Amino acid sequence: MTTAAAGGAEPVPPAEKQTSDRPTPDRPASGQQARGRSTTGTRRLVAALFLAPALVLLGALVVYPIVYSVYRSFLDQAGTGFAGLDNYEALFTDDTIRTAVKNNAIWVVVAPTVSTALGLIFAVLTERIRWGTAFKLVVFMPMAISMLAAGIIFRLVYDAAPERGVANAVWVGVHDTFNESSSYPKAHPLPVHPLKAGGGGSFVTKEPVRAGQPVRLPLVGVVPANMPKDAEPAKATGARDGGISGTAWLDFTKGGGGRPNVIDARELGLKGLRVEAVRGGEVVASATAAADGTFTLPASADGALVRLPASNFAEPYNGVEWLGPTLVTPGIIGSYVWMWAGFAMVLIAAGLAGLPRELLEAARVDGANEWQVFRRITVPMLAPVLVVVLVTLMINVLKIFDLVFVIAPGSSQDDANVLALQLYRSSFGTDADLGIGSAIAVLLLLLVLPVMYVNIRRIRKEGRR
Repeated sequence: MTTAAAGGAEPVPPAEKQTSDRPTPDRPASGQQARGRSTTGTRRLVAALFLAPALVLLGALVVYPIVYSVYRSFLDQAGTGFAGLDNYEALFTDDTIRTAVKNNAIWVVVAPTVSTALGLIFAVLTERIRWGTAFKLVVFMPMAISMLAAGIIFRLVYDAAPERGVANAVWVGVHDTFNESSSYPKAHPLPVHPLKAGGGGSFVTKEPVRAGQPVRLPLVGVVPANMPKDAEPAKATGARDGGISGTAWLDFTKGGGGRPNVIDARELGLKGLRVEAVRGGEVVASATAAADGTFTLPASADGALVRLPASNFAEPYNGVEWLGPTLVTPGIIGSYVWMWAGFAMVLIAAGLAGLPRELLEAARVDGANEWQVFRRITVPMLAPVLVVVLVTLMINVLKIFDLVFVIAPGSSQDDANVLALQLYRSSFGTDADLGIGSAIAVLLLLLVLPVMYVNIRRIRKEGRR
C-alpha cells in the first residue's frame, strides 16, 4: 500500500512528468513557436499579409508626401534647380510669412486656452442644474457645423453694417443707449441760405445777428422720413425786445413748390438742433430748437455770429470694424471658440463624472468653499483630461485654414494670415512657388511634432498605470 505525501497529494509518476513537457500539435516547442508564430499565436506571414494593404496606404498617403515635401522644399520655384536653404530663409524674412507665423503663435496660445477654460467652466456649472443636459446640447451643437458654414455665419455676424451684422447691431445699441447720436448727419445749407461753412463741420451766419431781428436758419439734406417723429411744422418768430429769437427748419417741401429762405406751411422745424452765439471765438450764449424749430438767445448775443456746431451733423455711430486689420484675428478666434468650446465641455464633463464624490464632500465637510474645492481638488484631478483637450486643440489650430479663408475679407487677409492659409496661397495661383509652399508644410510638421511627442508620452504613461 502506497503512503500519501505529507501535503495530502499523491506523487506524480516520473513517466507522467516527462510526457507533460512534450510538444503536442496544439502546443509547439519554444523553438518552433519562435520560428513559426508570434506571441499571440498568429502566424507572422498571415499577419504581414493582413497588414500589407494598410502599410501600402500609409506609405502612399503619409510617408511619401512627407518625404517628397522635404525634397521639394530644397528646390527652386520651377523645381529644376537646387535652392538650398533659400526657401527656409524666406520663411523668416518675408513679411507676409512672418505675419502668418506670428498669427499662428497667437492662435496656439489663445484659442486652445480659452476653449478649454470655457469648457471647464460650462462642465462644472452645469453639473448641478436640471437643464444642464439641454445647455450642453446647445453648446455642443456648433460642432455639427462645418468650418465653411461657420465661416459664412460669422462673416455675416461681423458685417460692418449694423442692419446686417449682429455684433455691430448689439454694439451700436449699447453705444446709443449712453451716447445720444445726431439727428441731422447730412444736413447743410444751400448757397442762397444765410449760412456758410464755419470749419470743423459747423455752419455760421454770414452776418452778425441783432437784437429785435428774427434769425432764420434754413437747412436741407435731411430726408423727411428721418426727421424726429414729434417734429412740428416750423413757425416764424417775430421781433423780440431784449433778446434774439429765430427758427431752424428743413427748407424743403415734399412734392416741390416751396420757396428758399421762406417757411412754408408743410416744412418742419429741426427739433433738438443746438444753436450757439459766438463772439471772438468764444460761445457767449446757446439754445436748443423746440419741436417747431424756434429758439431764443439772450440779449448778450447781440452782434455775435450764430453757429450751428458740428455735433448737430456728426455721422451716426456705426460700430466697430470687426474684420479690420486690428480685430480680424481676435474675431476669427472668437468664431473658433464658439465651435470648439462644446467639444472641450463634453470631454471635461466625462472626466468630471468619474471623480470620487466622497473626496469632494470630505473637503466641503472640512470647511472648504466651492472655489477652494474647484481650485485645489477638481482642477488637479481633472489635469489629465485638461491636457488631452488642450493638446488636441493645439494640434487642431496649427492647421487652421477654413475659418481664416472664409471670414477674413480680401483687404484684411494679409493681417489674418496663418501658415496653412499661406501654404495654400504659395502653392496655388499664377505666382505659385511650390518650393516655399513645401517649406511651409515642413515647418508645420516640425511645429506639430513636439505636441505629438508630448501626447504620445502622456498616452504611454497612462497605459503603464
